[in-house]
Amino acid sequence: MARSAQRVRSLVEEDPGLMAALELVFEQTDGGKSEVEWGDVRDELSSGQWGRLIETGILADGEEGFVIADPDAVAAVVSDDEAVAEAEKAVSEDGDGGWSTWDKVAAVGSIGMFAGYSIPSVRDTIGAVINVLLGPLDAMLPFYVVVLLLATLTGLYSTLLQANLMDMDKMSEYQQRMKDIQERQKAAKERGDEEEVEAIREEQMEAMGDQLGMFKLQFRPMVWIMLLTIPAFLWMYWKILPGGAGFVGQEPTVVMPLVGALEQGWNQNFMGIVPVWIVWYFVCSMAFTQVIRKALNIQTTPT
Repeated sequence: MARSAQRVRSLVEEDPGLMAALELVFEQTDGGKSEVEWGDVRDELSSGQWGRLIETGILADGEEGFVIADPDAVAAVVSDDEAVAEAEKAVSEDGDGGWSTWDKVAAVGSIGMFAGYSIPSVRDTIGAVINVLLGPLDAMLPFYVVVLLLATLTGLYSTLLQANLMDMDKMSEYQQRMKDIQERQKAAKERGDEEEVEAIREEQMEAMGDQLGMFKLQFRPMVWIMLLTIPAFLWMYWKILPGGAGFVGQEPTVVMPLVGALEQGWNQNFMGIVPVWIVWYFVCSMAFTQVIRKALNIQTTPT
């Protein structure tokens, strides 16, 4: 029994959501003494969780429904208050996409800083504060070099934040589950099994929660990237804005590569669409970010 209990415990550690499913099934079967059918638990259990219980051997075939294969092992796990608490905590964190309180604070701060793009007083305040750090660098180097260095720095910490704050394994699980559902749905349609197609369609609707979870995982590092990048971006905006606090004398110019040897003002629209300074920043950022990812062998997308 000890070995079986450890196996059940390991399954719960891999998928904390199974704890609630185990408790429900254990209750429905009166502690493993009776059988349970899908219709008995479908209102509280997802088809994916039900299938997982069968797939892992926790539920076995009975005479008319399913029975708990090892009631003592399941009883040992669901009666373990510490294991239940850990599973509930893991499910709660997963529901938030793994977001901590600090992540949420960073998100609020990032949203607040966006106001700097439309409110001059916010932009001037942030620009003046950041200028204390970047002003000496700007005094020593041409502005286009300063922008290049900022783009490189933002590319570096963006890559590191994505690598450390995104759970690639969890995102891969989400993608794999959706892929499996689509493959089973296609196979069921080819067989003409309408009942199976309907069941899979219900499972697909339930799996939409996974899509939300994956979005939260992807967006988590973005709030920290924005929290660090927006001030630098506002400083550049404050520095070259015509008539702004950081604009002194004649507007600086730059020779844009690949578009002719013509000097263009930083606020001049590139090809009549986007200001030159924004184009220069993003070209440098994208280029150096790719170099950094290759150099550090960092994966920022799930496999």
